[in-house]
Amino acid sequence: MPSLWALVCYFLYLGSLGFGGPVALVGYMQRDLVERRAWFSRETYMKGLALSQLAPGPLAAQLAICLGYAHSRIAGATLVGLAFVLPSYAMTVAIAWLYVRYGGLPWMQAVFYSVGAAVIGIIVRASWKLTRLTVGTDRLLWALFGAMALVTVWTETEIGSLFVLCGVVALLVQAPPHRWAERFAALRRRARGRPGRLQAWLPLPAVVGGLGGSAPPETLAQILWFFTKAGAFVFGSGLAIVPFLYGGVVQQYGWLDDRQFLDAVAVAMLTPGPVVITVAFIGYLVAGQAGAFMAALGVFLPVWLFVVVPYPWFDRFSENPQVKAFVRGVTAAAAGAIAGACVVLARRAVVDVPTLGIAVAALLVTWRARVPEPLLIAGAAALGLGLAWAR
Repeated sequence: MPSLWALVCYFLYLGSLGFGGPVALVGYMQRDLVERRAWFSRETYMKGLALSQLAPGPLAAQLAICLGYAHSRIAGATLVGLAFVLPSYAMTVAIAWLYVRYGGLPWMQAVFYSVGAAVIGIIVRASWKLTRLTVGTDRLLWALFGAMALVTVWTETEIGSLFVLCGVVALLVQAPPHRWAERFAALRRRARGRPGRLQAWLPLPAVVGGLGGSAPPETLAQILWFFTKAGAFVFGSGLAIVPFLYGGVVQQYGWLDDRQFLDAVAVAMLTPGPVVITVAFIGYLVAGQAGAFMAALGVFLPVWLFVVVPYPWFDRFSENPQVKAFVRGVTAAAAGAIAGACVVLARRAVVDVPTLGIAVAALLVTWRARVPEPLLIAGAAALGLGLAWAR
């Protein structure tokens, strides 16, 4: 077992140079900490991964904190979490400062003109991968996925209560409590005997200063509360938070417009570490350095709590069929919301033929080749500058 300092140094390195999104980061941890260095047993790693998948919050940050807790309890969870997040936080705030200071310049507008379109292609590919992973061939999960995608496209926001409802539906259908089991089984037997009305209705599986200057304390409180909800109720990869953020940041509070929101997502793709660090960029645009800090604190504090509180008792409930069914339903709903958000955001980013071409090209490149996302974003930025110069 390494020293806590050695583990913190590793996560400083991973947070500084770990590109590729949550799936890649989780793979790096397994390769480096389990296979190459043998700092953790496979059983400890898999326990942390299982808790990370069941609990809300960004997957990679959750797993890093789990490994820190397994090593040194609360001190390890705290120091490892900070080491993993701080490098990308510092980079994101620096980019946000440049964005606020020079965002009105033609060259920066040209960069984000093309980068926003490239982000659409990246998100569409990530959405498809997440859908295949979380939904699979389960017809009930596909129904929940489709319902959430349609709601997101129609309302152009996400409704948090629907995530919980999808989880409850999956629980009742796939793992009903014992007192419901016999009654539910009888309904299924009747459905098999009478194909038609009941069969059609049961979806069984056979169903410094921001853009506006200094912000008042009440705005900082709103930022902290909103991003705390985002960290506490969003399951899956960092991209799962995108529809939730869009609904609050753009639709509910009006802190950013559509273009600025896409720019925030692009910054998250450009920097290493957890993708959810985009919240720091958003917080900075709204309320400067204080807003960035409040946004990051709000998102990552629930992640930390969902490790240090349930980890000692995790073995007791991780295999509970009701818990697993609920999480499957919520995850399918999150995948549907991401798919719907792709449509909503594409309406804003794809505004002409060049942006359509950039979005399609980014999608094809991510689909066919293993090009790192930062390299793809950098290429889109260069293309945007070239198009601006040609005009």
